[in-house]
Amino acid sequence: MDLTISRKAAEWYKDELMLNEGDAVRFFVRYGGFSSFQKGFSLGLSIEPLEHVGVKTEASGIIFFIKEDDLWYLDEHDISITLNEKLNEPEFNVAN
Repeated sequence: MDLTISRKAAEWYKDELMLNEGDAVRFFVRYGGFSSFQKGFSLGLSIEPLEHVGVKTEASGIIFFIKEDDLWYLDEHDISITLNEKLNEPEFNVAN
């Protein structure tokens, strides 16, 4: 299970959320929304300190992570976040 984020996607988050180098962005499971692999759930995000980290990655000076309690959402899959340049928004990709 791995979390990766492209430099372009990290820069998008940095600009949109006005993040500073060293900030941490948590992806958390929330009820509702759309997911192609966990029906009825989706990922939300918040800016918060690193705690109970299950998986993390760093790009453009920002740390992106998912807590241990939310790892069930990935169901042992790898997740990568890229920037959909046509829509100018992050895109979540899941791989086995």
